[in-house]
Amino acid sequence: MKVCVLGSGSGGNCTYVASGQTAILVDAGLSGRATGQRLAECGASLDSVQAICVTHEHSDHTSGLAVLSRSGQIKLYANSGTIEGIEAKVDVKKLPWNVFSAGAMFRIGDLAINPFTVPHDAYDPVGFVISHGATQVGVVTDMGMVTGLIRERLRPCNVLVIESNHDEQMLKDADRPWHLKQRIIGRQGHLSNQHAADLLVEIAGPHLQTVFLAHLSGECNRPELARKTVADALEKAGHPHVRVIVAPPDKVSEVWEGQDA
Repeated sequence: MKVCVLGSGSGGNCTYVASGQTAILVDAGLSGRATGQRLAECGASLDSVQAICVTHEHSDHTSGLAVLSRSGQIKLYANSGTIEGIEAKVDVKKLPWNVFSAGAMFRIGDLAINPFTVPHDAYDPVGFVISHGATQVGVVTDMGMVTGLIRERLRPCNVLVIESNHDEQMLKDADRPWHLKQRIIGRQGHLSNQHAADLLVEIAGPHLQTVFLAHLSGECNRPELARKTVADALEKAGHPHVRVIVAPPDKVSEVWEGQDA
């Protein structure tokens, strides 16, 4: 399998996951041109992408959907709540959706997709575990808190793309309205570096190979701080083998490639 984060942050979120036969995107928050360019940078192309699986309706996860689906070659998958949220926006053209339900596995080519509910301020947000053979990739880029369900779904994963949005002290010190800070730290907001580290320490084991830290705040976080918080926690807990990669907002991440675990 192959995993590459094409972009992650308030400017647009998109993750490429592929087996030898099937390639999908999780979210489409980049422009069509940027998506194509960044796919090329990680050795792929738009022509190889069969589907886009959408986590929730926020524009930094969906702004490229209409353009990318225009040819009809790329199928769109979302749950009914997310579709309702997207179609509630002004002047949004209805798109040809394939509808899934959280908790019900579906297949795209030789990939098994398992969507699960996450807490975030959207209609019906989800994360995904994407499996090929024994290899499992978890993608959860927006969540306000960690639930038992999230731990259960992510625990078997070999690769994770997980939110590490803010440093708690930097957020407190930021020149932002109090209501916005409350939203970010709320139960339906975004995960801090420390909360991401705590989750990873709890679920890590010999099977976990690589973690991509995603959706970093440009104002309330720093890539080196996010990485150090998570890597130090994993090493202290006895998991120094886990590779920690920070996903940049404006370019492709490093690429993970692996055989079936």
